Amino acid sequence: MAGGGVLSGCSTRQDVRRRDTADPWRQFAGCTLNFVSENTAPTSAIAADAQRFTELTGIHINIVTLELSALVQKVALDLASGQSQYQVLYADSYQVLAPYAEGLVDLREPAGDPSLPGDTSRFDEFVPLQMDVSGRFGDGERILALPYDCATMIWQYRKDLFETYHDRMAADLGFDPTPGPQRTWEEYFRIAQWFNDNVDEVAYGTGHQAKQHDSLMCDFSNVLFAHGGQYFPDGERVGRYGAVDPGPCQLDSDAALEAAEFYRRLLSVADPASRTWDWTGVGAAFAAGRVAMCPNWHEFAADNERALPGKVGYAALPSGPVKSANMYGGAGIAINGNTAPNERKAAWLFLNWATSRRTQLRNLTGEVGGATPTLSSIYQLPEVRGAQQRPTDMPTMLTAPAVQRAWQPEYSGMRPKIPMWSECDTAIYTELSRMLAGDATSAQAMRDTTEQVDRIVSRGWVAAR
Repeated sequence: MAGGGVLSGCSTRQDVRRRDTADPWRQFAGCTLNFVSENTAPTSAIAADAQRFTELTGIHINIVTLELSALVQKVALDLASGQSQYQVLYADSYQVLAPYAEGLVDLREPAGDPSLPGDTSRFDEFVPLQMDVSGRFGDGERILALPYDCATMIWQYRKDLFETYHDRMAADLGFDPTPGPQRTWEEYFRIAQWFNDNVDEVAYGTGHQAKQHDSLMCDFSNVLFAHGGQYFPDGERVGRYGAVDPGPCQLDSDAALEAAEFYRRLLSVADPASRTWDWTGVGAAFAAGRVAMCPNWHEFAADNERALPGKVGYAALPSGPVKSANMYGGAGIAINGNTAPNERKAAWLFLNWATSRRTQLRNLTGEVGGATPTLSSIYQLPEVRGAQQRPTDMPTMLTAPAVQRAWQPEYSGMRPKIPMWSECDTAIYTELSRMLAGDATSAQAMRDTTEQVDRIVSRGWVAAR
């Protein structure tokens, strides 16, 4: 069952085995687990379907959903206390996995237990980028979480308007305006200006999640990476695997300064309300028909199809001088390292079930919908491949060609996975907000951010030692 309670417990293994020795899925029947999660599409789908897990295992699951910052506080308190009020944890890669890696169970332990369903071969079933970003931390072999959601930023656009005005745009602009990584960010800027000046069906050509918030860092990062900038040296490795000491901040590099100046210029032609929007705000504005295009998380596809059925297209983001970079923002589910042995094993059953092929496929078409598979094999199923075209009862799969490209190394973008990222993130989006408000030049904002990030990382590195 799903609910707000936090009672938990498992019988001893011996007592449980007297009740049911034949089915390894039911060896912890009667146990109650607590799962604390951000309020995400996969968790909404899991909560709606939780009775199936209980019928399979006899284990009751209480699901508590919170806003991300509140979840991080709960996890930090639970891990520091030496207790396990929540045995199953939503492990955001940057605010839970990186800072609390030592407090999570190495999943190779339960996966290697022959008395439990599932084994270490399961780890190879996940999309490789997602397994590394959402499941690992550092250079070791430990697996600390299973990929659970896979939010990815892509180009979302009014396909109907691009088709209607294609020839006129192409003639006026001097290039084929069809969205995709073959377009450049400079061309995206010119397309946005063209819509501003020529089309009455939308108020603005582009909208952005440029509120003083984590969303601003995400939106800017697509441009930063496309220009060849990084937050730290060897940024792609730090983003994919994580590090405790990432080295000096690189936001004062020529590439970063060029990206910041372009981003400031791009926002000057965007919907002015962009500076008040996070991802939810720009998603709502796009669905309401206010803007012709925007970079946003692919999981908004279900909302788009409800509001603008058949009118939305999806593509990888434009390219900069170096690449097309599409920010990956997925997370995993993990087991609290304070969890007692039997509860730990019961929690492994839940992780197995929640990320299983059958459950992920059901979550594509369930009442909640919107969840995106993290298992590679699901994308090869005939019904899933067919759902990538309209009409479809799996609207998120309309984004599959774009996100599958975005999960390839040459198209991916990953923020740094470091223990002190939350503080760095705040410094980055605060200075970017000053830049967009005209209170700092793009160069000054990047140099100020570099100094702040270096101080934060230095403090964190000293504390870790």
